[in-house]
Amino acid sequence: MQNNPIGIFDSGIGGTSIWKEIISLLPNENTIYLADSTNAPYGKRNKSEIISLSVKNANKLIEMGCKTIVVACNTATTNAIQTLRLTYDIPIIGIEPAIKPAAIATKTRKVGVLATKGTLSSELFTKTSNLYAQNIEVIEVIGTGLVELIEDGKINSEEMYSLLNSYISPMIKNNIDYLVLGCTHYPYLIPILTKMFSDNVTIIDSGEAVARQTKAVLKTKNLLNPQKENGKHSLYTNANPNTLKNILQIENESIKIDKLDF
Repeated sequence: MQNNPIGIFDSGIGGTSIWKEIISLLPNENTIYLADSTNAPYGKRNKSEIISLSVKNANKLIEMGCKTIVVACNTATTNAIQTLRLTYDIPIIGIEPAIKPAAIATKTRKVGVLATKGTLSSELFTKTSNLYAQNIEVIEVIGTGLVELIEDGKINSEEMYSLLNSYISPMIKNNIDYLVLGCTHYPYLIPILTKMFSDNVTIIDSGEAVARQTKAVLKTKNLLNPQKENGKHSLYTNANPNTLKNILQIENESIKIDKLDF
């Protein structure tokens, strides 16, 4: 099992922001990534649909021999993680918005959260927010349309700038000093968001924390890969593979990007 790959899935290409952090921290591990782009975005779907899609992806990763699964999708984590952990006997690692560090660090006592409807309306997000953000104001904004534009390769489009400006304007007016990105697609927007916010706003996402948790879980379960050479990586999408290739822009023999029906 130690040589088996880490399985990672997302509703599309956004979870590659998590994948990058994992392979950076764990360079000797092999990985398999599934981009379920034909069903993106999960954030607009109801809970039963999200659970069904998450189980489908997990089944495929297990079929491919993965030793652990990272749910690199906030919406899938907040809606389906409990079901996945009850269904499978391998470690299941999730991701959720980094409300806790933002709530602890904020000086203005105002924090912005940009996320999908599926994440913000979930029981897990509500529970986490109530636990760590009782004494601060959280300005929640649903990033409608952002995932679709990222999936279409329109990160630097006028439409993207217009949408982002409308979403962050209320946060700026409310004097937030931390912006929590509650979707794994959104780290690809950080260069744009950085220009829109002043230097007084810190943008945080969960990528590095998820990578550290993945390493900790593998170590605890004695599943760390002992090989000395760099790992091999297979990334699959059930849509156009050029979308993955364009956002990653990686030319590396150890990284394979293909289309796969799942």
